[in-house]
Amino acid sequence: MGRLKQFSSILFSVALGLVFLYSAYSKLDPVIETFEFTFVELGIANWYTAPVFARLLIAIEIFTGLLLIACYRLKALTIPLTAGLLLFFTIYLLLQIALIGNSGNCGCFGERLSMTPLQAIIKNLVMLLLCIPLYKWNVSWEFTRGWLLPLLLLPLTSSLPFIMNPVDYTYTSNNLEEKVNYPLELSLLYESQDTAKVEVPSIELRKGKQVLAFLSLTCSHCRIAAKKFRLIKKENPALPIYFVLNGDKNDLQDFLEDTRATTIPYSFCLGKTFVKLASSHLPRIYYLSEGIVVKKVDYFELSQYQIEAWVNN
Repeated sequence: MGRLKQFSSILFSVALGLVFLYSAYSKLDPVIETFEFTFVELGIANWYTAPVFARLLIAIEIFTGLLLIACYRLKALTIPLTAGLLLFFTIYLLLQIALIGNSGNCGCFGERLSMTPLQAIIKNLVMLLLCIPLYKWNVSWEFTRGWLLPLLLLPLTSSLPFIMNPVDYTYTSNNLEEKVNYPLELSLLYESQDTAKVEVPSIELRKGKQVLAFLSLTCSHCRIAAKKFRLIKKENPALPIYFVLNGDKNDLQDFLEDTRATTIPYSFCLGKTFVKLASSHLPRIYYLSEGIVVKKVDYFELSQYQIEAWVNN
């Protein structure tokens, strides 16, 4: 029985550690923004502190995962740390359900594996149950240097998320070399003869200041942009944001369930008209003033504060 406990303990501990490491990796790659957005939406952090807060939590996940794989001092350190982290994430998910409902991707595995908050809570509870026999059996490796392992791992794991995916508040747009200060042919949206492919926008985009985003329903980067726009609109409902969507309308429900961008007005534009206005670089985001393109931005450099400053200038 002793060997069975030892084998099971090592198996459970390594399995838990791998889940933590995969969770950390999936949040960092390919994008970390969706994980950052949740902290802004819940009011835990703002647009400046959320990137740091997200990376620090990922660092804790990596640290915990490596200790679990090493079966290091399970009863004294690793299992209490694991349980505490799982309880923290579970409370965070319950808060998410209470404030915004059990919909969309909770971000626990980034964009690689979509899970609702409730599904993630069930996953956490299963992991917590595995912690019970690990704590009771207390089958750990003995290290002659005592606390040397966590002391060595802590600076490494703390810096790793910031190295793999650095925080950058000074994004440089890929579109800076493209021309601006030209009129966008918005008449194509209002005067099209093919109403099956081009819907007339619900607002007048040729007047005043507008932030106009051309998005594809199935484009992963477009969905990230839509999620960020949703949060920006939630923080400041007065901002003039509009979506022009492209794709099969059967994908619209999935797009809205994932992004939850239901408060932002939109219309569809298909075929050559969409390509003529947006080009092939998606998402395509324009700052318009009286129908004139005055700025182009990429989704990752979207800033609520910059939009507010531009609108109010």
